[in-house]
Amino acid sequence: MELGGRNLLITNPRDIPGFIKELQKYPFTAITGVNTLFNALVNNEDFHELDFSNLRLAVGGGMAVQRAVAEQWKKTTGCYLLEGYGLTECSPLVAAYPHDLVDYNGSIGLPVPSTEVRIVDEEGNPVASDGVGELQVRGPQVMQGYWQRTEATKEVINSEGWLSTGDIVKFDEEGFLHIVDRKKDMILVSGFNVYPNEIEDVVAMHGKVLEVAAIGQEHEVSGEVVKIYVVKRDPSLTKDEVIAHCREHLTGYKVPKLVEFKEDLPKTNVGKILRRVLREENEAELAKREAS
Repeated sequence: MELGGRNLLITNPRDIPGFIKELQKYPFTAITGVNTLFNALVNNEDFHELDFSNLRLAVGGGMAVQRAVAEQWKKTTGCYLLEGYGLTECSPLVAAYPHDLVDYNGSIGLPVPSTEVRIVDEEGNPVASDGVGELQVRGPQVMQGYWQRTEATKEVINSEGWLSTGDIVKFDEEGFLHIVDRKKDMILVSGFNVYPNEIEDVVAMHGKVLEVAAIGQEHEVSGEVVKIYVVKRDPSLTKDEVIAHCREHLTGYKVPKLVEFKEDLPKTNVGKILRRVLREENEAELAKREAS
């Protein structure tokens, strides 16, 4: 905007054929979106026919960028798919992947200037540098509070100005931040924390999988078990194939016990997969079975 560049707003990004027709009209230099959008584009034959010679920047946000999608994007466009992180309460940017890095490392990058970040445990105490916990942010972009909701503000911003994000993260050895998952989406299997993002990233690596979402389902013995919803890329895909693939890449307690195939997954208007809706649908189905 500062340079006077043309900005294109795609009002219905779910219409992939229509989206690609717009991209055919302009030699675009940058594109932003969510993982599901990039995944849908690279799985469309017409997208592969576009001219990517002007493309310099591709940024994913809103949800975790999966390795399988990032690698396919690079192979298709020649441009790396960078990841950023933020939230509305932070106006909205917190961290970003440096544009001059030349390989996908699965991180959300480094904190932006003037921004402090730290990782805390359940009691709000900072954890060791190699620990996993909730991300807190402090900086000039952090909101003053929720409009006319004093108590709600106190729940997320402490007296020192640290905003609790609700996201579980960790640092790597180079200081890059990695999103583990949303705190509220964590699955507890026999006392072990299981993060849906990790499960989804592994399942998405299977060549016959188009989309996947993981949730926890209550279990009388282990507390919860992992259930995944899968949209097939190849109609021949079976549940046994998916589970066998997961066993190759995941520790035993993280391997999904339940696999359900769906035609599509519930998403927001911008394409973020709604695990909450899947949990609600699953709970309703279980309640219905018990009642009958």
